Order: sequence, then structure tokens, then C-alpha cells
Amino acid sequence: MARSSVRDLWKARLEGRLPAGPADSVVLPRHGRAETPRSTAVRAAFEGCVLGVDPSLRGTGLAVLEFARGRAPVLLHSRTVTVPRSAAMPACLAAIHRAVSEVLATHRVRHVALEQTIYVQNFQTAQILGAARGAAIAAAAVHGEDVFEYPPLRVKQAVVGFGRASKEQVARTVMGILGHGRTLAPDEADAAGVALTHAFTWRA
Repeated sequence: MARSSVRDLWKARLEGRLPAGPADSVVLPRHGRAETPRSTAVRAAFEGCVLGVDPSLRGTGLAVLEFARGRAPVLLHSRTVTVPRSAAMPACLAAIHRAVSEVLATHRVRHVALEQTIYVQNFQTAQILGAARGAAIAAAAVHGEDVFEYPPLRVKQAVVGFGRASKEQVARTVMGILGHGRTLAPDEADAAGVALTHAFTWRA
């Protein structure tokens, strides 16, 4: 199957346009390529709201997407948690925790999906990114939400169709799937991509 058709397949499934027959038994497994499952049963599409989070100490992206059978995903809310460089780490973590809590209090979210920290050689950078993720996860846990994490490679595979896609390609594809009029900020597009990945690859 061509790489570009992976996204089209999932878009059709979410919109309820996937025709009956052999294509109806195609699923997207965790490695991001389409294959035929062992069972002939059709996997139900994800339904409900997902809060996608792209963690960063001073620019965490948040995006709430709603998934429903028979239509394309809808972006309900997006924002970037921007914190001044003059702010100390505790203040940044508090801002992330507060923003995630506000979103969860406003929207009926079924799951929270985060992008995992990529491998970094700088130990201090890894600590900072881990702390930002922890603040978001803690907020979700306080609200009793289920949290799922996805590495960047898997997000690119699920959304674009191949793991070497650039951030710009991911952003364009995300906005194309959502049919969104305005250009999303980079961190918000990444967060929306994580939410899409969760819905595209969710197995109940």
C-alpha cells in the first residue's frame, strides 16, 4: 500500500466512507503500516474527545479533537502554553499543570495523549522535558483521565504515513485532515497530531 494512502484510509474510516469488502478489514497497527488482521471483525472507530499534548517547558501545545462516526475529526480547542524565559522552572510547570487542568475542566475528554520525549544527548534537556511531561500527566491524573504516550516516529507514521516526515509535513497533514481554516501554531499542530495518532491506532 502506498504511504500516502494510509492517511486517506483512516480519513475515510473516520468519515464513514470506507466501502464494504476487503478494505473494511484493514487496520493500522502500532508500527503505522496497513495490514489485514487475523480476525475478520471490523475494529470500531474511536469516538469521543482526545486531548493531545506536545510537552515543552515554555511552549506546551494543547489540542482537543472530537471524533464521531460518520464525519471527520473536529478541532474543538487549541492553545500554546507560553511561559516567559524569565520564569523559573516551578512557575513553568505550574502553568502547564494549570492549563491542562483548565482544558479538562472545560471539555469532556475521554483520553489524554502525549508525545513522548525523544532521545536527547543533553541530560539537562532530558530532565527539563521530563518535568514538563510530568506536569501535564499529573494534571490528567488528578482529573482521573487515562493517559497514553506515543513516540514522535509513531505520530509521523500514523498521521503522514512515514516516519521521516518533517514537522511542516505533519502540520500540513494535520490541518488537511481537520479541514482547519487557520494555520495552527507548530506546538498545537504537534499536539493535534498526537490526538489523531491515538484515535487512528486505538484498539478497544
